[in-house]
Amino acid sequence: MPKKPWILFDIGGVLEVVDDDTWQERWWERVRAVSGLAGPDLDARVAGADFPRIDLTVGTEGAFWAGLARALDLDEQQRISLRADFWDAYCGAGNHELIEYARSLRGRARTAILSNSADGARDEEERRFGFASIFDPICYSHELGVAKPEPQAYLRTLRALDADAADVLFIDDHRTAIDGAAAVGIRGVLHRDNAATIAAIESFLTSH
Repeated sequence: MPKKPWILFDIGGVLEVVDDDTWQERWWERVRAVSGLAGPDLDARVAGADFPRIDLTVGTEGAFWAGLARALDLDEQQRISLRADFWDAYCGAGNHELIEYARSLRGRARTAILSNSADGARDEEERRFGFASIFDPICYSHELGVAKPEPQAYLRTLRALDADAADVLFIDDHRTAIDGAAAVGIRGVLHRDNAATIAAIESFLTSH
């Protein structure tokens, strides 16, 4: 009996409506406003701080925020406010059309996530969007210990899926991530709009 295919989704810019290329700079502008520090002073303090790699490690979010507060002389309310702003900007809004389409694939395909991430993303995104009711497994870079487009990010995800590369279609909004998938044999779709992505998934499922 043939295996069901997998549709593997990125989150930011795909399942979430957020501009991965600009939200971080906008958030740092918010940090400058809250801290009252001029650009060079803030940059120097951040550069001199020893922050954990929250994009590649688990259980380090608290240390990151405590370190940022120390480096920028933030009080507790400022720290709490900036953390909330960070996750609001990070998560953006749900791409509900694509999320519900993924839900509708049950029975036709298996659905999973591979996303570059920050420690804390699992809780924050689950609270907002309930991804775990649709996608299994959810593979985050901070839990894998490696990020796209490194080959091991995809290879570890394939092991989590217990899937062959040929049985997986990967959806991402960055060409580098699609190219990284292709390097290990995973077919990719560069997401630009929901209609084109859904059509590509339907074509993959028809031909699989």
